[in-house]
Amino acid sequence: MNFLGNSLCFDDILLVPRHSSIKSRQDIKLSMNIGSINLDLPIIASPMDTVCDVDMCYAMARHGGMGILHRYMSNYDQLKKVKQLVDSGIGFGVAIGINNESHVNDLYDCGVRCMLVDTANGHNSYVIETVKRLRQSFSDIHIMAGNVSTQEGFAHLANAGANSIRVGIGGGSACITRIVTGHGVPTLSSIMKCKTWKDSNSDCAIIADGGIRSSGDIVKAFAAGADAVMLGSMLAGTFESPGKIIDHNGRRVKEFRGMASFEAQKENNKLSVVEGISSFIEYKGSVDNILNSIKGGISSGCSYSGVDRLSLLHKFSSYITVSSASLSESIPHIGKRS
Repeated sequence: MNFLGNSLCFDDILLVPRHSSIKSRQDIKLSMNIGSINLDLPIIASPMDTVCDVDMCYAMARHGGMGILHRYMSNYDQLKKVKQLVDSGIGFGVAIGINNESHVNDLYDCGVRCMLVDTANGHNSYVIETVKRLRQSFSDIHIMAGNVSTQEGFAHLANAGANSIRVGIGGGSACITRIVTGHGVPTLSSIMKCKTWKDSNSDCAIIADGGIRSSGDIVKAFAAGADAVMLGSMLAGTFESPGKIIDHNGRRVKEFRGMASFEAQKENNKLSVVEGISSFIEYKGSVDNILNSIKGGISSGCSYSGVDRLSLLHKFSSYITVSSASLSESIPHIGKRS
């Protein structure tokens, strides 16, 4: 077994505050380009069946972000929802599997111009070939692909024709891939390494996906080189996420599950190795509140690094590694010391 070096999680680092001339965080520009797609808020809702359906796509577009309509439904139902979104004129993406060319043609004919080849391990020959076929067939679509965790995986998909790639394996809040398989790379280090390759070889966008639990982690992902951030659990449990609000032991909750969980696989008749969990998540109200809080956190993060636009954060930010004691020092601790 080869040793490839140490890697960093989001909690392993802190960004170092710099001199700032920014008067107000309201002056900070958060827009980022992801290939031909411009997002005023570069946040993307994950294509999970308890995170992103039609209502979440609408909400994300309203805030300048984007939703990816999940694929865990019949082709007929997905096309029906796609037509609804296309008729509304909003920007969105659609998740697809591999080897479903007739459905892809139908999606294209309906007006879909952003497709995500949605797989757990995108560094796979079948995924790479699917991306190649899509690029050969449709020169005018934005192709997302992934997930990958290494430079090699990123390079294979970028060279195959992907416009953006999800980076991160095993760090999702409902994912147990690292426990079940022993495989994965901390998402922060994956972003950094893919950014290094991208700077010399490609303009393919990096979408950070997995391990992100707060707006601070989002800021770190952008500082590491991400062009956008995909969120699952942070957007789950909201009014706009799919599923009913239920009473669970006196609490108002919604279901949240990984797509490799037993429950999701059983419902979608795709039983395989279980690499995800299903649980309940506190009902959070409208996703508007979450997204507004994220906007504020990113803007404040840019201000602390002294940049007036998010696109400059990677260039001017610096970080330090910290001990595990830093995490306890960073969270509120009123009353913990006598």
